[in-house]
Amino acid sequence: MRYSDFSLLVDEVFGSAYGRVLVREQVLPALGDRSPEEALAAGVEPRDVWHALCDALDVPEERRWGTDRHRQAPPAR
Repeated sequence: MRYSDFSLLVDEVFGSAYGRVLVREQVLPALGDRSPEEALAAGVEPRDVWHALCDALDVPEERRWGTDRHRQAPPAR
């Protein structure tokens, strides 16, 4: 997963405004008590950040991949 894919999915699944707030401010224990933004800056793979964010917010599997039904899911964790 690329950073651009991560950003696109954040916008599609959470909405652009709320998604940006989550990326900046949501502290995730699975990422060492960092926000997604901090984890990405520290070099954590976007795929791992995406899974951690979705897990923390209980996003159902069928909603995790946005609106494009042909988009391939990131590899398993």
